[in-house]
Amino acid sequence: MKNRRESIFDEVIDRTNTMSIKYDYAAKLGVPEDALPMWVADMDFRSPQCVNDALAERCRHGLYGYSDASQEYYEAVRNWFFTRHGWEIDVRNIVTAPGVVFAIHQIISALTKPGDSVLIQRPVYYPFSSAVTKLGRNLVNNPLVNKEGHYEIDFEDFEKKISDNRVKLFILSNPHNPVGRVWTREELLKLSEILVRHGVYVISDEIHEDFIYEGHRHTVFSTLSPEIADLTITCTAPSKTFNLAGLQISNLVIMNDDLRRRYKETVKQSGYSQPNLMGILACRAAYEGGSPWLDELTRYLSSNISRTKEILARDFPGVRLTEPEGTYLLWLDFSGLGLSDAELNARIEKKGRVWLDPGPMFGPEGSGFQRVNIACPSSVLEEGLIRMRRGLYE
Repeated sequence: MKNRRESIFDEVIDRTNTMSIKYDYAAKLGVPEDALPMWVADMDFRSPQCVNDALAERCRHGLYGYSDASQEYYEAVRNWFFTRHGWEIDVRNIVTAPGVVFAIHQIISALTKPGDSVLIQRPVYYPFSSAVTKLGRNLVNNPLVNKEGHYEIDFEDFEKKISDNRVKLFILSNPHNPVGRVWTREELLKLSEILVRHGVYVISDEIHEDFIYEGHRHTVFSTLSPEIADLTITCTAPSKTFNLAGLQISNLVIMNDDLRRRYKETVKQSGYSQPNLMGILACRAAYEGGSPWLDELTRYLSSNISRTKEILARDFPGVRLTEPEGTYLLWLDFSGLGLSDAELNARIEKKGRVWLDPGPMFGPEGSGFQRVNIACPSSVLEEGLIRMRRGLYE
């Protein structure tokens, strides 16, 4: 990329033979071993130096016994959300978990019974569907409406699905994975009014909230009203923001005392207790010292998105980018090529040697799409796009 200053994020780091799911398990997952991985949502960037320093200091100490989060940890979490999102949290309402997907399973178990209806909005992060069905709940879908590449919510269908199916719980993706929408305050207010009217509990998955692009603003769902806060469990984590997924740490914010008690009781029954020591240290360090790193990263990702747009417009006839408002995951529409999903995947993966997430894994509404992770050095991004073009058009 020309006329751009060198960035710390330009470094290409060899991640092979590091037990990386993204890089080391292609053959096991039926993918060509030489396929360039641009699929699962972790980044090809080192975490901030403040995180690495905190972990190194503990390694020098050399003791890794039973541990738990300190008051300073909870203060760091609270301060991050107040500073970055204007969200005031009482630290007593913060509950740690090893991950958001784990938490979603536990929340569903805590707040619903087998046979109860749980509502999602496909195409959406696939663990939502699997959590609902694996736990024996009734999956209800309020499909997002794709209007010329811009996804919107069908509010009339949303309320009808709740009424017709006696929905007990709604899982919100905010910002939305994979379509990249940063829901506006007005859209979220409409949702909240319907949910309060029907007394529906809410899991608000806000794990991508720190990746918001110019012209958009993240709204924390539970801040819309005391009534919606009373129904909502907000799921957050430093894992996407600072590339810490392997350290198994996330934070839930549960305002309602009874919901918090029910969630904690369900987690106890699973056998889980204290969070990972290294996760605690990394989260605190990132939230206390990682802001400058994140600001530079967001600018870098914006540049990657701009470059992707240029290359798609020039070299990918029939392919359409869903305009990203947030996240580092792009939602590409290949339906204009007239290929089946199997043909599309074969062209990209087997011929082009690029590993993406096929759209149908996010629900039938994802047919004709692929999800692309652009949180990588720009040189890797361009190599991936060159390979994709070769697989599709040569």
